[in-house]
Amino acid sequence: MLTQRQGLVVWLHSLKHAKSLRRFGNVHYVSKKMKYVVLYCNQDEIETVMERIATYSYVKKVDPSHKPFIKSVFENSRPDKAKEYDYKMGF
Repeated sequence: MLTQRQGLVVWLHSLKHAKSLRRFGNVHYVSKKMKYVVLYCNQDEIETVMERIATYSYVKKVDPSHKPFIKSVFENSRPDKAKEYDYKMGF
């Protein structure tokens, strides 16, 4: 069974402490220019992890990802007529 995961964006004052965030989940990306870390953790633990991370002095802000709650199946999408014609050519 797959565990549901959710991303967190952790904004930092300094990247010196970015490596220490690995204990909360999987660090997916670290932006050196904008000083943030994308971190993935279990969805059922997201609130407690956000509260614990926000208490550190080197953290500016913690934002959760809304991707698991966005509908990704689109309805009433009509295919493009030009592409449909190209596919019928049968190269």
